[in-house]
Amino acid sequence: MRWATESALEMDQLELAEALRVATAALTAAGVPSPRVDAELLAAHLLSLNLGELRAAALRGVPAPEGLADLVAERAQRIPLQHLTGKAYFRHLELAVGPGVFVPRPETETVAQLAIDWVTAASVNRPVLVDLGTGSGALAAALATEIPQASVYAVELSELAHAWAARNLAPHGVELRLGDLRTAFPELDGLADVVVSNPPYIPAAAVPREPEVAEHDPQIALYGGGADGLELPTAALASAARLLKPGGYFVMEHAEVQAEAIQRLFSRAGFHQVQGHLDLADKDRATSGVLGESGGGDERAGEMTE
Repeated sequence: MRWATESALEMDQLELAEALRVATAALTAAGVPSPRVDAELLAAHLLSLNLGELRAAALRGVPAPEGLADLVAERAQRIPLQHLTGKAYFRHLELAVGPGVFVPRPETETVAQLAIDWVTAASVNRPVLVDLGTGSGALAAALATEIPQASVYAVELSELAHAWAARNLAPHGVELRLGDLRTAFPELDGLADVVVSNPPYIPAAAVPREPEVAEHDPQIALYGGGADGLELPTAALASAARLLKPGGYFVMEHAEVQAEAIQRLFSRAGFHQVQGHLDLADKDRATSGVLGESGGGDERAGEMTE
C-alpha cells in the first residue's frame, strides 16, 4: 500500500506522538480494527517498551523509532500484528508466533480456564493433561504453567506449527509430538484426567472475513473438514474418549453455529454433564463434558460418525 501523505513517508523523522497520530490515520484508512492500539504496539515493539512506558515516552516528545513507517505499511496491508512483532499474548504468557502457525485468540483462554477450574475443583494430585492440535502451544503452555504439578502432553500435525510449539513449550516441560490428533498418545489410553482441544472447525464455505485470518492463518488450522466443519472436532472428541479415564474431563472450542451439534456428539460419545460455554463476546464457543464410567473408545467413536 502506498502512503498518501508526505508526513507518513517521513514518519521515522517525527516525534513519537505525531508519528502515532499519522500511523493511526493510515491504519484506520486500511480498515484495521484497532488502529491506535496497533500503532502503539508496533512502536512499543521497536522501542522495547510496554504500552504504559510508550505513552509516557510520547508525552516527553521522544523521536519515533526507526522502522516504524515500514511496520505500519505492512500492518496496513493486513499482515497480522503478531507476525510483525513475532509474539502473541495468551493468559500470562508471551508466545513466539509467525507465518505457519495459528495466532492464539483471547477466546481460547476460556478453554484453558475451564480445564484449570476442573482440576482445582476435582483436587487431582498429579493430573495428566493432553492438548490435541496444540498449534502454537498456547493451551498446553497455559496448563503447564498454571497447574505446575501436572504432566502435560501436546500433539501437532503441521511441521511448521510444531516448530513454533517446540519453541514455546520447551521451558515448560511439556511432552510435544509431531503427529495426528486422531491417533496421538496411545500409551495414555484411559489414563488422562483432562483433554483440551482447539481443533480446526471452520465449515468449508465459511471463509473468514478478516484478511489477517483468511490470508495469513494456515488453512490446516482453520477448516475442520466437511461442509459443517465437524470432521476434526469429531475426531478430537473420539480421541478424548479414548484417552480419558472414566470421570475425566474434556473441553473443546468450536464455532458458535456448531454448539448444538457438538453437544449431541458429546452425549453419543459417552460424556455426561455436557455443558456449553460462552466466550468473551457471549458466543457459544466451547463445550465440555465428563466421561461416563463405561468410558469411550473405538465403539463410541464409530457411533458418532453414523
